[in-house]
Amino acid sequence: MPKNTPTDDTTPHAPEDETVGKGHATPSRKEQEAARKRPLVPDDRKAAQKASRAQLNAQRDRARTGMERGEERYLPVRDKGPQKRYVRDYVDARWSVGEILLPLMVLVILTYFIPNEFVAVYALIAVWGVIVLVVIDCLVLGRQLRRKLAEKFGADKVEKVTWYAAMRAVQLRPLRLPKPQVKRGQFPV
Repeated sequence: MPKNTPTDDTTPHAPEDETVGKGHATPSRKEQEAARKRPLVPDDRKAAQKASRAQLNAQRDRARTGMERGEERYLPVRDKGPQKRYVRDYVDARWSVGEILLPLMVLVILTYFIPNEFVAVYALIAVWGVIVLVVIDCLVLGRQLRRKLAEKFGADKVEKVTWYAAMRAVQLRPLRLPKPQVKRGQFPV
């Protein structure tokens, strides 16, 4: 008995009235190529350009909102990774001296319009004092983050994030990108 023939009669048979096949002939290569042909330049160039621009704007809006929300695929390379997310969350959870630096500098510029020169001198001294405090705060922040990152990710996998953290700490909270994902005092674990 051959190996390929079944011994029992359990194999299903197709009913005789059912059509076998796909119901139409296979199109020739010429027909397939003709169906795929599209003009290089559309008939209505203005409408095509408008549609292309609208699609590009929609993609840019999606990328911008994704970056604001902190979605990993829309972040620039400098902001990607779990360590950078941890640093962002840690910086956003604390108060930084650097946050008052920009408003203070605006006030100093306004004091130059006051005719009294002592006010401008005291304002300038205050700005330099705040700058010194910002540098000290950023150094302390860098040490804290290196220690916390070593605890969380391992000492051998800690990236250099001090400058990244310092630049984020100096920015005003509403202007940071990606937007803060945590509230103040809500430190990452």
